[in-house]
Amino acid sequence: MHDGLSPLVSTQWLQDHLSAPDVRVVDGTYYLPNENKNARELYQDSHIENAVFFDIDDICADDSSLPHMLPSEIKFASRVRKLGLGDGNRIVVYDQRGLFSAARVWWMFKLFGHRDVAVLDGGLPKWLKESRPVDDNRVYPEERHFTPRFNNFLVRDKEQILRNLTTGREQVLDARAAERFSGSVAEPRAGLRSGHIPGSKNLPFTRLHSPEGSLKPASELKIIFEESGIDYNKPVITSCGSGVTAAVLALGLELTGHKSVSLYDGSWSEWGLEGETPVETGS
Repeated sequence: MHDGLSPLVSTQWLQDHLSAPDVRVVDGTYYLPNENKNARELYQDSHIENAVFFDIDDICADDSSLPHMLPSEIKFASRVRKLGLGDGNRIVVYDQRGLFSAARVWWMFKLFGHRDVAVLDGGLPKWLKESRPVDDNRVYPEERHFTPRFNNFLVRDKEQILRNLTTGREQVLDARAAERFSGSVAEPRAGLRSGHIPGSKNLPFTRLHSPEGSLKPASELKIIFEESGIDYNKPVITSCGSGVTAAVLALGLELTGHKSVSLYDGSWSEWGLEGETPVETGS
């Protein structure tokens, strides 16, 4: 996972390196409010050996009404330090669903300057299907120093998206389901308009998954991105409902060699609010 190594690791790679002194495993599961599942409790019941739990609803901004917006550098560093995640660690993130929120945690570590981070391909479902070991032991990590180095190239805010409507310098790619993008169904979060950012393109993040839940090979992913209208010579901003599955697209774009990808942190939770932001409907 050093520079040049893939941001995705296999279940076999992780099992082979589980006892390496520099490898740290993170359960980065997040469930939507309407799913009525407690990710932390499910982690306690069953996790990969020595994995710690990263809660995106806790490691987030204190002063925002929007869901799990990015925390300050100080908060991020202090929270991950307590999880025993820091400088010199090779961090592997998985989630309980396969690949939904693990990519958000991967992106957050990159954003705060930690490049040695990867996502477990296929996540916990693939790990369990292959009868690899899990336990319910409590994990007591030793604190480890984390040096944050915020990389603002990897994130965009509402003002930057508004400016981009005029300049068109960056392509916006929306990870939500096609019906939500077109505005033909109501948003799951109350108080949001339906539709999409004007000029944006749609690629539901689930299209990156193979039938068994792993990511499709990079050669296939590149074709899917290009079919969605992405030009590999222009920067891309990924977006979604609340900045979680947008990171799955960011991961896919990185795997296929795209060099300039950022994520709109507020995503539709912010843009879709009643207000001045223009909204388009239709496909």
